[in-house]
This record gives sequence, structure tokens and C-alpha cells, in this order.
Amino acid sequence: MTKAIVIYESKYGNTKRVAETIIEGINEIEKIEAVLKEPKHVEPTEILDYDLILIGSPNHWGGPTRGIKKFIDKLGKIGLEGKIGAVFDTCLGRDFNKAVQKMEKRINEKVPGLKLITPGLSIKVEEIKGPIVEGELPKCKEFGNKIAKQMKI
Repeated sequence: MTKAIVIYESKYGNTKRVAETIIEGINEIEKIEAVLKEPKHVEPTEILDYDLILIGSPNHWGGPTRGIKKFIDKLGKIGLEGKIGAVFDTCLGRDFNKAVQKMEKRINEKVPGLKLITPGLSIKVEEIKGPIVEGELPKCKEFGNKIAKQMKI
């Protein structure tokens, strides 16, 4: 059984909702099991038990949250050779993709063993507290499904 973990931080619940919807897409594929956790509830070495690592953050001042940045840094200390991953964020329209790009850059610099399997997903919210823009949640399910299918190849 292939194991996936989706790690996220969420201040107003939007990024959590995106993470849950990504997991719905992953779980549509047989023989892949996905779990959802916040970084404060994950020991970095626990990540070694997973084949697929997804990391999500709201856009916070033009990048991921401090907690997500620290978590990525911790992953760099354990070595994740052979593991694959992807990132996602939630953002207001003007900050589209900023946290995704910074997470991808940080992973490439600090966690070189983790291969990013697909470009990150950026989901728009209407206001700082949400809600998620109509039509964005199906993208999350498709993202999870697409990654899970790639795991089966």
C-alpha cells in the first residue's frame, strides 16, 4: 500500500479545506492511503513512513507560514531520498502562487532528496478569512487524483 501524508497549516480553515479535498482525490485511487496532519503533530522522522509528502500553507505575507518553513527545514535534516512530494497554497488573487513558489524553492534548497512530482497548486480565496472562490475546490480534488495516479505508474 502506498502511503501519503498531507501536512498543512490553516488560520481560518481554508487551507485545511483544500487539504481535505486533495485527500478526497487521492483516496479515489485504489491502494493509496492518505492522512492529514498539522506540522505540530508530526515528528519529522515519521515522514520516512510515507511515499508521498504534500505540504500546504496559506499565503502569509508573500510566502508560507513560519511553521511550514520550519517544518521544511526539519525535513532537510532527515534525508528524504526516493520520496516524492508536492505543495499547495491558498491566497488572495494578487498573491497567486507566491507561497507555492517559495515552498518549492525552499524544498529544492533544503530537502534535495524530495522530488517534487508536479507544479504546486494555488487556490484563491475571496477575502483573508475566505471563503474559497467558487470553482476552486474541484481543482484540489483533481490535483490529489492526478498525483495519486502518478504514484501508481
